[in-house]
Amino acid sequence: MRTKVPRSGRLTRHYGYVGDDRADSYAAGDDDIARAVVAAAPNAIVTLDRDQGVMAWNPAAERLFGWTAGELLGRRAPVVPAELTAEHNAVLERVRTGGQVSLRTKRFRRDGSLLDVRVDTSALRSEAGVLLGYVSVYHLVQDDASAQDRVVRRARLVRRLTDVVADINAERELPAVLDRIAASLTELTGADAGGFVLIEDDRLRLVASHRLPDSLRDSTGDMRTSLVGKLLRTGRTVMLETGDPARLDELIWSQLPGLHTIALGLAAVGGRPYGALYALFAKHKAGHVELELLELLAGHAGIAVGNAMAYQEAVRQRAHERAVFDASADGIAVLDDRGRVVRWNPAATELTGRDADEVIGGPPPFELPEPGGTLTLQLPSGAWLDVLRAEIVETGGSVIDFRDVTRAKELEEAKDLFLATTSHELRTPITVVRGFAGTLDARWDSMNDAERRSAVRIIAERSRSLGQLMDNLLLGSRAGAGELMLRIEGIDLREVLRTATLGLPDLSDVHRVEVKIPEDLPLVSGDAVATDIVLGQLLENAFKYSPDGGLIRVEAWADGDRVVVVVDDEGVGIAPAVRERIFDRFVQADTGDRRRFGGVGLGLYIVRSLAHAQGGEVSAHPRPGGGTRMRLVFRMADTPGALT
Repeated sequence: MRTKVPRSGRLTRHYGYVGDDRADSYAAGDDDIARAVVAAAPNAIVTLDRDQGVMAWNPAAERLFGWTAGELLGRRAPVVPAELTAEHNAVLERVRTGGQVSLRTKRFRRDGSLLDVRVDTSALRSEAGVLLGYVSVYHLVQDDASAQDRVVRRARLVRRLTDVVADINAERELPAVLDRIAASLTELTGADAGGFVLIEDDRLRLVASHRLPDSLRDSTGDMRTSLVGKLLRTGRTVMLETGDPARLDELIWSQLPGLHTIALGLAAVGGRPYGALYALFAKHKAGHVELELLELLAGHAGIAVGNAMAYQEAVRQRAHERAVFDASADGIAVLDDRGRVVRWNPAATELTGRDADEVIGGPPPFELPEPGGTLTLQLPSGAWLDVLRAEIVETGGSVIDFRDVTRAKELEEAKDLFLATTSHELRTPITVVRGFAGTLDARWDSMNDAERRSAVRIIAERSRSLGQLMDNLLLGSRAGAGELMLRIEGIDLREVLRTATLGLPDLSDVHRVEVKIPEDLPLVSGDAVATDIVLGQLLENAFKYSPDGGLIRVEAWADGDRVVVVVDDEGVGIAPAVRERIFDRFVQADTGDRRRFGGVGLGLYIVRSLAHAQGGEVSAHPRPGGGTRMRLVFRMADTPGALT
């Protein structure tokens, strides 16, 4: 820029004049800085002296009006139309008396055309306040309009971006979030198509797209040779790539005809690159505004994706917890800080017989231990529960875990009773044997022959009872260990039944015995000795558990490929609650009066074990009219398949 400076002073950085006597107080570099600032200004700056002679005419003024500074310095600039001279002078007069004037007006260009400009005019004064001239700054009105349009458009896009971000964050499922991002990308930037690629180690995968063929979804490419790889190497978050369409990420975007520009934005989740947004331009143009919007959207996309991932993880974790909660064999209840049930799983319903609807909102239907403690209690139904209570520190609530220990409790009691009963069952015959053996030893010579024979007979009978008891204990032990060794073959069940029931009518004066076995009863598959033990135990029980006498009836018949045997009695019967459990070890039918009938509770356990080992089945049923029916099922000989 060339500036004419009066001899009487020097143009300072404040565009005022100072006298020669003070000029030396300023560094020469100040003038250079002032000139550089004016020369670099994007708007036309014109400085006039008090007579409207041009003192400064910067390069922007040369470009705007067409005259060079050399042509106009010291002269009046021929830019004001004659009809606007009065307006121009009025402006100068106004700024001379103080203030600044901004005016939209017309000015000539060197080629004679009129320019629609806005002029901002202010006074140029010395440090003492003396008027030295005037400074006018010119810019085209259309530039104002363009700038205003850009501001309005930017504000509109920013508002739209806010709405889009709200829409994206409203989505919870990750695929829906990514699809919404791809659609928003084209909406905000004006791109012809868009997509979101996921970074998977050294590969890229297109997971969402808008205005692209569906066939491209899940397409993959090498990240190192892609634009994403290039962007990562630059360390920036956005990039604008233009050029030959064949060179622009051909693998993914080759199906967009006329592609000439790609705007790329990196989306990070948790501070790590997660994926990238592609805005594809084939018909429209991309610039800094589009790139800026893309950068903003990419940042929000990273947040939205992170939120969606966190939501999905929470949903997955909740589903996992729900599956564990519902599938647990233990009853689980969650209590709030007031001790009210807020969750109640299916096992809790099964164990207590109380539905969730009944207990939620109220206290648990049983006593609770202290936090961190356990408690064993019995429900009104008779079931025993082990209850554990754990405190939830964060909420003040509790988690209650409870399980059914009824079988374990009963088994423990049954084992104790078994030991007591076994001791009694052993002690009685041993006491008798020892007593009579001692009597024989001490009084042999004084006893007659009948007395000695009677004592020996009693010792033999008690010894046989001891042997049978020990056999049962050993057989029960082997059955529990799965060590029963049987010889399965075709046996004549009719003969086994005849032998087992032979002599039964003579065993009791109060029982009547009926046996009904068809002559053509087929052979069954089994072990003759094991079958004899099973039948003997069932017949013994029929007599034992009908102490008041009555009918004992044995019947057999063929039923398809099976043979059924039933043993009926008119005794005390079996309570429904223990009808299945009597086949467990150490359990008897009449648990309320065990001493009345004796035994150690192994008989029916051995019966079922032997029946199963032969491929058969045994079950207990109520007999019509009172008493018990024991039902045995055998498989016919040479008949394949198991029995049910």
